[in-house]
Amino acid sequence: MVCMSGEHVTNSEFNRTQPSIKKTSRKSQKVNINVLLNKARVARKKEKFEDTIFYGLAALAIVVTGIIVSL
Repeated sequence: MVCMSGEHVTNSEFNRTQPSIKKTSRKSQKVNINVLLNKARVARKKEKFEDTIFYGLAALAIVVTGIIVSL
């Protein structure tokens, strides 16, 4: 079993992510607005779905609590 200090782990993770940052910064300076809009739409759709699930579970908890109390 090899143990690494937190500094080694952080440095090795940084060194792995650093080259990818360099590659993407040289790739292109243009921004495609359609890509950004699609990402925003997907994020909004995901948030709506998560909110619907949350409110559904809250309503279910209220209904179940009401049924249990009425017994």
